[in-house]
Amino acid sequence: MFDRQALVLPLIAATNIRAGETLASAGDKSQQLTRVLRDALHAVLHKLQFGQVLLATVGSTAPFVGLLGTVWGIYHALIGISSAGQITIDKVSGPVGEALIMTAAGLAVAIPAVLAYNIFGRHIGRIEADLEGFARDLRELLAGHPA
Repeated sequence: MFDRQALVLPLIAATNIRAGETLASAGDKSQQLTRVLRDALHAVLHKLQFGQVLLATVGSTAPFVGLLGTVWGIYHALIGISSAGQITIDKVSGPVGEALIMTAAGLAVAIPAVLAYNIFGRHIGRIEADLEGFARDLRELLAGHPA
C-alpha cells in the first residue's frame, strides 16, 4: 500500500479547503494551504512521537530505581550485620547480591530504552524533513507557484 502509516494522506486530505467565514478560510489560497498543511503535519508528527515520552521517562528513571534497590540491599546487609553482632559472609552476601541484581535490572531496562529513544528520534527527524518537503511542494503545486 502507498501510505500504510497514514503519514502522507492526511496532508493531501487537508488541502481540500472549504469556503466559509472562518479564520482558516481567511487570506489567499497560498496562506490557507500553508495553515492546513502545517496543522496536518503537526498532527502526523504528534502521532509519530507518541511513545517517545515513555521511552525517555523509562530511560531516565530506571537507573535510579536500580540505585534505590542497591541502597535498600546494602541497608539490609548493614541491618543483618548489626543484629548478628559480628560480620559473617552469609549476613553480607545475600543482601549485597540482591543489591547488585537491582542495579543490573535498572541498567537492563534503561539502556535499551535510551537506545530506542535515540533510534526513533533519528527516524522521526528524517521523516519530518521529508514530510515538510512534501508539504511545501504540495502547497506550491496547489497554489500555482513554481516549486
